[in-house]
Amino acid sequence: MAQHQPIRRSHPPSGSDIPDKLYFRIGEVSKLCDVPAYVLRFWESEFPQLKPHKGGTGQRLYRRRDVETALHIKSLLYDEGYTIPGARQVIKGELRQKEPQLPLAIENGAAPVVNVQQLRKLQKELRDLHALLSKPTAPRAAVHTIRAPRPSGAPRRTPAQLFDAPPDA
Repeated sequence: MAQHQPIRRSHPPSGSDIPDKLYFRIGEVSKLCDVPAYVLRFWESEFPQLKPHKGGTGQRLYRRRDVETALHIKSLLYDEGYTIPGARQVIKGELRQKEPQLPLAIENGAAPVVNVQQLRKLQKELRDLHALLSKPTAPRAAVHTIRAPRPSGAPRRTPAQLFDAPPDA
């Protein structure tokens, strides 16, 4: 009898397991991620970060970054147990974390290195914002109606009366 191999690999492929190529076809990415191609196509619709290029024939061409993103999505969904919305939120949070942040706490008893230029820029932006919000609002111009107000006590006209009435001279 033929030996059956396990469906799941004993270890998930890492970034170093990805071949050094410029583009990968969906079948190759499917094998690397160990998921069917239709799952990758579904993930494309659910995760805006996973957007392979489509060649002239319409075939999906994944770059290395796309393969790494697919592996990360698989890890979040299958290994860590996130739901699709939860995994989407984690990835968004990771992208936000890549933006540089100022250190908030003193580490190891030493003062953190502070970028004075960045702090001054932030301070200026805050002052400008404060000045903008502190300005008194200008009084709004009176709103002018398009037509003259109806005299008090005058009956309202129905749509039929409006369209059947002769035009005012």
